[in-house]
Amino acid sequence: MRRAILAWIAWVDGLTERLGRLVSWCAFLLVILVCLDVGLRYLFALSFVAFRELEWHLFALLFLLGAASTLKHDGHVRVDVLYQRLGPRSRAAVNVAGCLLFLFPGCYLVIATALPFVQQAWAIREGSPDPGGLPARYLLKGVIPAAFGLLALQGVAFFLRNLCVLFGVDCGRRRPGPQAGDGAAAGERRAAGGGAS
Repeated sequence: MRRAILAWIAWVDGLTERLGRLVSWCAFLLVILVCLDVGLRYLFALSFVAFRELEWHLFALLFLLGAASTLKHDGHVRVDVLYQRLGPRSRAAVNVAGCLLFLFPGCYLVIATALPFVQQAWAIREGSPDPGGLPARYLLKGVIPAAFGLLALQGVAFFLRNLCVLFGVDCGRRRPGPQAGDGAAAGERRAAGGGAS
């Protein structure tokens, strides 16, 4: 059973990692497109609706499809100062509770409310309402439930990994929250600097 769980977590992590690398190119394309758009506007007084819409679409893809990779790398912003002071098992308990109370219900809520919205967009093959805008906006809207499905999938791997930590089972890649050795590294930095700052 443990081996099957580990294999499943590794598969989800691999999928999320590959998707994260692919989606990271959206940031590069977005920067190039914004520079081109600004350059054309200020140097040649040219502006294209399609450029602006493509900027929005790339940002939406980056945000939506990057969420699962961000969760995998524990990169979401934490504002709870108490969490940083907890031990690994206490952090794991907080993460398990967070998945059950917020992550999974939140993903379900977004998917359930987005599906009728997406179905309507696909039924009419929705495009841009603006002249010169991009066609096939329905494809972008279809990414909403898919992205939250991927986030929920990565959330299950995150949940299982934290359950392992909570029950003292070795199940893979890393512990929740700050990585093992962070405290030791901080202690070495303080020692090198002559004490606590």
